[in-house]
Amino acid sequence: MLRCGRFHVDLAEPRVMGIVNVTPDSFSDGARYLDPNAAIAHAHRLIEEGAHLIDIGAESSRPGAAPLPLEVELARLLPVIDALRDAPVPISVDTSKPEVMRRALDAGASMINDITGFRAPGALASVVKSASALCVMHMQNDPQTMQTAPRYDDVILEVNAFLATRIAALIVAGVARERIVVDPGFGFGKTTEQNFEMLRRYSEFVALGVPLLAGLSRKSMLGAVTGKPVGDRLAASIAAALAAVAHGASIVRVHDVAATIDALAVWHTGQVAGAHEGIARPE
Repeated sequence: MLRCGRFHVDLAEPRVMGIVNVTPDSFSDGARYLDPNAAIAHAHRLIEEGAHLIDIGAESSRPGAAPLPLEVELARLLPVIDALRDAPVPISVDTSKPEVMRRALDAGASMINDITGFRAPGALASVVKSASALCVMHMQNDPQTMQTAPRYDDVILEVNAFLATRIAALIVAGVARERIVVDPGFGFGKTTEQNFEMLRRYSEFVALGVPLLAGLSRKSMLGAVTGKPVGDRLAASIAAALAAVAHGASIVRVHDVAATIDALAVWHTGQVAGAHEGIARPE
């Protein structure tokens, strides 16, 4: 069970987090939801499709993206969060700025998703006294430089060690373990080979003892394998989500909610049938 503000999210089955990018330059959907009304409508549509959580971001974290001024990020985010305050699912905000964290929580957000792992000065102080869920992600360097020849001796061991250190820092600061989620950060300072090494060995992150979130939807690692552009990666994204779930992911962060919900329903039914009939199940 994940404590997520006024919600308690049951993770006995995989959950789907729908993505709403309130940005002009995200890698997958450009400026489609930059207008607050478009973003709000899209969030409601994803909820109707079955999203268990909604993740709203106003600052692009695509490779090469420049930092966004605080005032611009707040101006994009706050009208959308306020309009979704009474939504029937938790609203997560994707940000690394402590002031945005504070304002988002005051506006009704139930989760903060930080690509920098709450390392910015003041970040932990901004969230520790809330009841919000906190997603700690691993990223090597920053969005402007993360894809410039990322290097690891062992990507799993190094990402695992970083996440373990950040979990410990949150707990020492006073955050209950039931509020913590971790994301190894596919595509954030990793080569295609390193990304797929993480996917193959994803189950090794389970030992961290907190729920795992996987964000693979439409990413370049999928294009590298399929040769398909961003807009044609639906099948690859679903396959990646199912692979992550099979290896222990509790939440998958996706653009295509309805299709992912359907795929997980079939996958789960097959798993249950396999257990009842003695059919071998994936590890």
